[in-house]
Amino acid sequence: MVVGIGVDVVEVARVERALARSGARFLERVFTPAELERCMARRDRAKCLAARFAAKEAVMKALGCGWGPVGWRDIEVAHGPSGEPVVRLQGAARRLAKEKGVTAIHLSLAHDGAVAVAHALAESR
Repeated sequence: MVVGIGVDVVEVARVERALARSGARFLERVFTPAELERCMARRDRAKCLAARFAAKEAVMKALGCGWGPVGWRDIEVAHGPSGEPVVRLQGAARRLAKEKGVTAIHLSLAHDGAVAVAHALAESR
């Protein structure tokens, strides 16, 4: 059963501006060490970060909470064996998902040109 759906679009330039303005402070506040390791090693790091930023917002929307009770780093975008995006929840996000009966979150990411988009679907079995 679908618990919630979330979609978010992020302009890559918005992430580039945040990096230029706040640098490490922005990165450490929003992204986990594993996400940073993956994205910062890439030439298209701003696109990679923008997709993960969009994913975090999409997951928050799918959980029905916005960013009030859940911290950015409570949601991590990892990768499965075939390279597919996988959501890992911790802290407040994990507790909220458990309260809502969420057993899985499906995630799709894309970026093209100036934008990154993420779609998240939270389900219970």
